[in-house]
Amino acid sequence: MTAPLSARLLGGLIVIVTGLVMLVPLAVVVAASFSESAFLVFPPRGFSLRWYGEILGSEAYLSAAWTSLRIAVVVTLLAVAIGTPAAIALSRPATPWREPLAGLFLSPLVLPTLIFGIGLLMTASLFFGGPGIGGLIIGHLVICVPYVIRTVTAVLSRADPRLEEAARCMGAGLWQKYWHVILPQCRTGIAAGAFFAFNISFDDAVVALFLRAPGVETLPIRIYSQLEFSPDPGVAAVSTLMILVSVLLVLLIDRAVGLDRMA
Repeated sequence: MTAPLSARLLGGLIVIVTGLVMLVPLAVVVAASFSESAFLVFPPRGFSLRWYGEILGSEAYLSAAWTSLRIAVVVTLLAVAIGTPAAIALSRPATPWREPLAGLFLSPLVLPTLIFGIGLLMTASLFFGGPGIGGLIIGHLVICVPYVIRTVTAVLSRADPRLEEAARCMGAGLWQKYWHVILPQCRTGIAAGAFFAFNISFDDAVVALFLRAPGVETLPIRIYSQLEFSPDPGVAAVSTLMILVSVLLVLLIDRAVGLDRMA
């Protein structure tokens, strides 16, 4: 049945408004990064690439970016390594305690990040001698693994179970079935989960604020510090480059597995 014209118009209007609410702030940030002004203003005054040159030559920004990149890569690899087998196990009806375990693994999705960061800080101070890069990786891992589990589980829910039966009938062992049948079916879910894990870890500021050690500064923390003490267009330039990284990751995933399949 075709929806009424009024419903379609309302739906289109909601989509347009939602798109504007999401994209206009990003456009403002990108435009402000090309300003000639020494202060963060909009609309930008003039056009200049000065701030991109300054941040790309800034040891503080480059060091913070390198720290964020290392943490995000490690967290992504660990999240995929932990989340994929967990999702496969949770997708099996025969798995004992499947529902409670699923709730436990996915609970960080509903837990306020601020409360979680405070809890991690107290735990790290009590058992590990204080915050550090190891605790930061663990904190990011806890909030990233649920995304991998969620995406891989969603893919497996639509997988054909007869493929595993056929592999077993053909004499495939446990690891052969896992490597040649199950994992290929999880590919799009793994790609989507890795994308979310990398972006969440790379962009996180709340957990990093509580768990960073002296001398360990991630890029989001560096941006917040710069905004607090000296808000210049360099902050907008860094934010624009972070947006560009996310866009490039989306394009890479589209070439690798296809956004339509991932969705």
